[in-house]
Amino acid sequence: MSTRLPDLVAIVGATGTGKSDLSLQLAHRLAEHGRAAEVVNADAMQLYRGMDIGTAKLSLAERQGIPHHQLDVLDITDDASVAAYQREARATIEAITARGATALLVGGSGLYVSAVLFDFRFPARDDAVRERLETELAASGERALYDRLKAIDPAAAASIGQFNGRRLVRALEVVELTGEPVSGTLPDEPVPWRAASILRLGIPREILVPRLDERVERMWQAGLVDEVATLLPAGLRNGTTAARAIGYAQALAQHDGTMTEADAIAEAQALTRRYARRQVSWFKRYADARDVDPLSADAVRAALDAVLD
Repeated sequence: MSTRLPDLVAIVGATGTGKSDLSLQLAHRLAEHGRAAEVVNADAMQLYRGMDIGTAKLSLAERQGIPHHQLDVLDITDDASVAAYQREARATIEAITARGATALLVGGSGLYVSAVLFDFRFPARDDAVRERLETELAASGERALYDRLKAIDPAAAASIGQFNGRRLVRALEVVELTGEPVSGTLPDEPVPWRAASILRLGIPREILVPRLDERVERMWQAGLVDEVATLLPAGLRNGTTAARAIGYAQALAQHDGTMTEADAIAEAQALTRRYARRQVSWFKRYADARDVDPLSADAVRAALDAVLD
């Protein structure tokens, strides 16, 4: 029976929809059928060592003995690279399947998930162009670059949002170098890298929004500001990606005294809600995904049965 079980399953969806919980359930169900499973993280911020509370990273105990990969592989001063992640994650998946186990690709960073699952092109880079755009970012702010990208490539602008300066710079760099929209790097009907089952978790927005707001509050209660303080000696302020992560940027502002706790939490909640909307939009393009309501035990059971069959 184990020969019919999948080699690769992707569990995707917006933040706060229970992807990690479902991955553990699936891993245990696979084990009941004689197949080991290993998780491959696809959350860009969970790649960073020390960024635990604000990324909802599972602790070692919470992983329930299931091997997890692509966690804690970057220093907070490193730049996360989709191209590097694609290479490392695919190598990890190939190693897992070579061991006769099932790889579970789990996360909500749409670009990272797509880079693994599909034939994804990475345009050339140009240091001079990027440096000029980064100078413009520092001088004019993220909104100016966002407005420019929105006029050129609305799909990319909607996916990236107004607050991710690094990705705005990269998108404009691609447009300038290729003359093509960055959203064109992933075709409307992408070619799969290898066969995979995709479970797409979704919760109605009227239920998800309060859950996300409460999640942010719990992160503050769990000590996110203290976690930020422990990361400062390691160079958090110097990280172009880590320091701007949702929650971390606001906790850093609170630590510095430039934002009250109430304002920091409120801003993190607003940004989390916007990010969740972009995630939902991104994962809609996965035509072959099976939609799963994580709040319904029957729906979860049916989804797991479908994967196992």
